[in-house]
Amino acid sequence: MNPSKLLPLFLKISLPLVILDQISKWWIVMKFKQPAIKVGDDVYFDTQGLDKITVVEDFFNIIRVHNQGVAFGFGNGSTWAPIVFMLVPIIALFLVPFLWKKNIFEGIAKWSAPLLLAGIIGNFIDRLFQGFFLRGPEHLSFFERLGHGYVVDFLDIQVPFTNNYHWPSFNVADSCICIAATLLFLSAFQPEKKPAAE
Repeated sequence: MNPSKLLPLFLKISLPLVILDQISKWWIVMKFKQPAIKVGDDVYFDTQGLDKITVVEDFFNIIRVHNQGVAFGFGNGSTWAPIVFMLVPIIALFLVPFLWKKNIFEGIAKWSAPLLLAGIIGNFIDRLFQGFFLRGPEHLSFFERLGHGYVVDFLDIQVPFTNNYHWPSFNVADSCICIAATLLFLSAFQPEKKPAAE
């Protein structure tokens, strides 16, 4: 596959998804209450705004969750997570185009590259900027506020036939990454292309 074809896919797929991801997250930030933020001995929270919107009773809600970690909240609330999970996306943003040039993304996997880029960029923007818009700890230094960066999760699904178990909340960017991972997994079962006869 021609490496130059990644740019059109980025513009047609990744960029619109990043925009959708950011619009949805900023709507959540503006409309919903800010979860409690602990800074040293101080706790900051917001009493104004929505707690949740029930879309489908006992199944689907829209909420506001701050996630400093990754999937399933791993690393959430730790001091190392904001630093580590800010470096990982930077590495990934260089790795995806590199692997594209190596023809790793073939067949249905070619659609996973723009989806991965959309998911990585969407959540990376959150980690860079959301910490500066927290209400309460405005007195913190630039690097302290950067360290309070988080990803906005808002899609809340209650798993049917369980004892009120809720799947970890997620967002548009997370969905892009999950779909990309599924496509990469499925591409592993594709038959290898036979070299053309001379």
